[in-house]
Amino acid sequence: MTASTDKPDSPSPKTLFQKIIDRELPGSFVYEDEQCVVIKDINPGAPLHLLVIPRKPIPRLSDATPEDQALLGHLLLVASQVAREAGCGEAFRVAINNGAGAGQSVFHLHLHVLAGRPLKWPPG
Repeated sequence: MTASTDKPDSPSPKTLFQKIIDRELPGSFVYEDEQCVVIKDINPGAPLHLLVIPRKPIPRLSDATPEDQALLGHLLLVASQVAREAGCGEAFRVAINNGAGAGQSVFHLHLHVLAGRPLKWPPG
């Protein structure tokens, strides 16, 4: 998602993603459990573009702590699961943007799951 002015030190207590998780804003949910949700990106960069978002509001991957290790592993497993369920097989990419300089626009950790077209390397 790119339509946000969320900043890591924003005075707002909730990010755009937290408001979607809390159902205060609409989101196209494709999966959810007690640790995370998966929604369709509103500005997809590929035919399949899903966002895996932890319920715990961690601003950036670099803000995760050792206590987040199990959660981070869970997010990767969910990313693989939703890609498989979407029919991508093994042809998908998982990306995490860390900080504004890397393209992060919502400061609530999220994983992008991209598939459905040839994905070149290097990205960007």
